[in-house]
Parts: sequence; C-alpha cells; structure tokens
Amino acid sequence: MPTSTTRETLVAPQMPHHQFRFHAPHAHLAPVFGSDWFGVKAEAFARFFGTPTFLIAQTFIVAVWIGLNVAAVTHFDLYPFILLNLAFSLQAAYAAPLILLAQTRQADRDKAHTEADIEHREALAAASAERHNLGVQQSAQMIALLEQNIVLTQRVENLSQRIGTLTAEVHQRLMGNKT
Repeated sequence: MPTSTTRETLVAPQMPHHQFRFHAPHAHLAPVFGSDWFGVKAEAFARFFGTPTFLIAQTFIVAVWIGLNVAAVTHFDLYPFILLNLAFSLQAAYAAPLILLAQTRQADRDKAHTEADIEHREALAAASAERHNLGVQQSAQMIALLEQNIVLTQRVENLSQRIGTLTAEVHQRLMGNKT
C-alpha cells in the first residue's frame, strides 16, 4: 500500500509546480521489494527481523526449546542442540539475503530521491536566478522611468516659468496700455 508521500508523488506529474514533481519518475521504487506478492511478503519478513517483537519471541522460543530438552520433558534435540543450531542457520540463510536485498533497494531509492532533490534544487536555483534577473530588469526600467520623470518634471518647470514670464509680460502690456 503506497504511503501518502507516494500517493502525492504519483499525482505530481499532473501539477507542473507540485513539490514532488521531481520524485514522480522514481515512484516505482516506493515499494522496497516491488509490488508483487513475493515483494510484499519479503519486505514484511525483512522488516519483522528488526522488531523487538521478533527478538522477544525468538528468545522465548529458544528458552522454551532449551528448557524442555534440558528438563527432559522431551528428547527431540538433546545437548548440544544441533537441531536448534540448524534452525538458526536456516533462519540466517534466508534472513541475510532478504536484508541485503532490502538495503540495496533502499540505497537505490535513496539515490533516486537524492537525484530528484538535486533536480528540485537546480530548478529552484534557476527560478531564483530568473526572479533576480527579472528584478534587475524591472529596477533598470524603474530607473529609466524615474529619469524620464525627472526630465519631464524639469520641462514642466521650465514651461511653468515661461508661462509665468509670458503671463507677467502680457499683464504688464495690458496694464501699461490702460494707463
């Protein structure tokens, strides 16, 4: 059963700015051993080896095994407990490859996620550089507009002074003619 992160990763290709879009190509690596029957059972088995439940259960079974044979309740595996050693060897023979397989698949998954994270960081860096360039461009445009505004303001000031001068001249002429 996929985790919520895996579900989000599977949806990611449909959303161009989804945070897991770089992980989508690696979604097939989500189940450690694959999604078939063997993969599911092997993963559960490998995960179970590392639990306290397994260690306690195994310790209990070994203690009962040795206790029954030492107390002479049964005589199916007398000291030196060769059958018990055979059981441990069989368990180790199956556990070691499954654990190594789990570690290998986890390493593959970690590598894929690292590559996806690198792609994501590169995309973020590119977007940041693009935003920076856009900011520089907009700042340059703003400076150009401010310079144009200064020029226009100076022209308006010159024209206002000229209008003031002309208005004063016209006013003097009109007032000079009336006297």
